[in-house]
Amino acid sequence: MTESNRVIILDTTLRDGEQTPGINLNLQEKLEIARQLEKLGVDFIEAGFPAVSEGDYKAVRAISSSVKCGVAALCRCVESDILRASDALKAANKPRLHLFVATSPIHMEYKLRKTSEEVLALVRESVALAKSLCEDVEFSCEDASRSEPAFLCEILEAAIDAGAATVNIADTVGYAMPEEFGALVKYLIENTPNIAKAVFGVHCHDDLGLAVANTLAAIQNGARHIEVTINGIGERAGNCALEEVIMGLSVRRDALGAYTHGVKTKRLYRTSARVAKITSLPVPVNKAIVGDNAFSHESGIHQHGMMQNPMTYEIMTPESVGKPESTMVLGKHSGRHAFDEKLRSMGYELLQEELDGAFARFKELADRRRHITDDEIEALVSHKVADVPFIYKLEAFQYQSASKMKAMASITLLHEGKLLSEAAMGAGPVDAAYSAVSRIVGGEWVLAAYDIKAVTEGEDALGEVTVRVKRGNRLYTGKGLSSDIIESSVRAFVNAVNRAMAEGNGNGLR
Repeated sequence: MTESNRVIILDTTLRDGEQTPGINLNLQEKLEIARQLEKLGVDFIEAGFPAVSEGDYKAVRAISSSVKCGVAALCRCVESDILRASDALKAANKPRLHLFVATSPIHMEYKLRKTSEEVLALVRESVALAKSLCEDVEFSCEDASRSEPAFLCEILEAAIDAGAATVNIADTVGYAMPEEFGALVKYLIENTPNIAKAVFGVHCHDDLGLAVANTLAAIQNGARHIEVTINGIGERAGNCALEEVIMGLSVRRDALGAYTHGVKTKRLYRTSARVAKITSLPVPVNKAIVGDNAFSHESGIHQHGMMQNPMTYEIMTPESVGKPESTMVLGKHSGRHAFDEKLRSMGYELLQEELDGAFARFKELADRRRHITDDEIEALVSHKVADVPFIYKLEAFQYQSASKMKAMASITLLHEGKLLSEAAMGAGPVDAAYSAVSRIVGGEWVLAAYDIKAVTEGEDALGEVTVRVKRGNRLYTGKGLSSDIIESSVRAFVNAVNRAMAEGNGNGLR
């Protein structure tokens, strides 16, 4: 183990985070998140699992050539997985092959159907192959918190001997308690003979709400590599939240020790907001560090204390995590330079063509409003970032609705140069419109979730609709933005259909 107190940060938002039910990111969205993570200062971005799908393979390739920080690709201890991941990482500045295998008795018996001796042999062979293809190899024990500690020592020793520079244990099902997880880390470091040749890491899940606590306990007991996600998104209850563990290390140096890392904490709030927007997973208002209420005070006693000294009820400042204080109000008289500066302060660095388009949309909205808020700018720009190819494009819509009668909607979509129109009836205008769209594109499209929120205020408020549409056994997220809520709803549904089409799920239906 290294004697350094620097903690290496591997962000797995784009791999484990994307496994959150309902999230389905396209390549453009993954690249946008990857660039934000690099600006945030993470050491490694786990960009995907190349063997699992063509989309993940392409994403790892694209991200590898787009960022300078480390890029990791996940693979099982399977030769084809390792070769596929290695190929996807060819353009990476700092490539890492991340291998894993289950080590708990229940996983080995029922999932792998292998003995402990067979798993040991598999690790030696697989890590050696990975090492021959990539200088930086990480090896992880899946479900380590329910594994036999002595067996974990054998596995880690074998992985290090075969060439792993980082060894990692995963609390895959969020089973561990902080005290016992810290003790396990300490035991493994003290009882793995060759551990000094590798960096020791952990990967914690939040099934019992203890992912951050377990990660901090691991660091206190010698771990110097942690795997995290923005906003703690991930399988089931999620992963260790990057922003929480980082601020835990920053605020409680007195209790934890003086650990260092490369994360720029003033970018935490904006990165959180961008990931929430792109994934359509809103941050709970009471979320630690980045929630809207994290620095809000309603109680009179609290407010009085804050006026006397903010530290009475705040253990960190909003500025320390980059929570913005609006100092520049934009309106119809604002110029391109002010708009560009505002975007940069919000974390956006657009290409000239993208800036031109965003500025045009801003001016169009500004003509109808006295001034534009940060939320409105965020909606205008990030909504464009979330676009997918226009396989079907909404050209026109009309609807009729009244009490005590069914609604009717007529929809016209542009597809391959042809205008396609259908009409349908439904329980309401949105239901009728979705039925008409489904008739045009063909096949079965099931609305699984519908969410609407006002992005702006006033009579001409922008409304953003987010839908999840089920096609077969997959869910696709769609977004629509307009001052007409029915139009927003139709655009969101068509956006979800286009996502499915772009992925090949639905092509050729018509």
